[in-house]
Amino acid sequence: MSRIGEMVRASKETDISVTLELDGTGLSDIRSGIGFLDHMLTLTALHGRMDLTVACRGDLDVDCHHSVEDLGIVLGQALSSALGGRTGISRFGTAYVPMDETLVRVSLDLSNRPFLACNLPFTAQRLGSLDTETICEFFRAVSQAGGITLHIDCLHGSNNHHIAEAAFKAFGRALREAAAVDPSIQGVLSTKGLL
Repeated sequence: MSRIGEMVRASKETDISVTLELDGTGLSDIRSGIGFLDHMLTLTALHGRMDLTVACRGDLDVDCHHSVEDLGIVLGQALSSALGGRTGISRFGTAYVPMDETLVRVSLDLSNRPFLACNLPFTAQRLGSLDTETICEFFRAVSQAGGITLHIDCLHGSNNHHIAEAAFKAFGRALREAAAVDPSIQGVLSTKGLL
C-alpha cells in the first residue's frame, strides 16, 4: 500500500502543490522559486527516502516569507494525508546529523499534537535568497499542519549553511524513522487508542 499525500493551496500570495510519497526512494523535483530552500527540501527527501514533488509560485517580489510559510503548511498537510489514521507507525523518530563543525539533533513525535521547539542559532540574515529567520517558521508550519511534536536543536555549530543543512537532513531521517510501519503495532502506538 502506497502512502501518498497530495495537497494544493492557492491564495493571493502563493500557489502551491505538493505530492509526498512516504515509502519512496528519495526522488525529488522541488521548484519553490527559492534556490536554497529547494536544496534543503531535496536533502530532506533524499535522507528521508521520501519522494517529493513541490511547485510553488509566490510573491517573491515582496520577500520569501509567504512562500516559505505556506509551503510548510502544504507539506505538513500532505504528510498528514499520507499518514492517514497513523496506524502501525513507529510514531517517534530521532536523528543526529553532523556536518563538519556542526551537530544538529531532530526528535519528533507524529502525535497529532503540534508543537515546535526550534533552536538554530543563525548569525547570517540570509542563505542565498532564503531569510534564515523563516527556517523555523517553515518547521512551525509543517508541525502545525502535520500534527508533529518537533524539537530541533543545534548542539554546536558556527557555519550557517552547515546548521541549516544538518537540520533539514536530520528532519528527513527522523521523519522516516517515525513514519515507518512496524508490523508488531496493532492500531496506533498510544494507550489512548488514538493519535
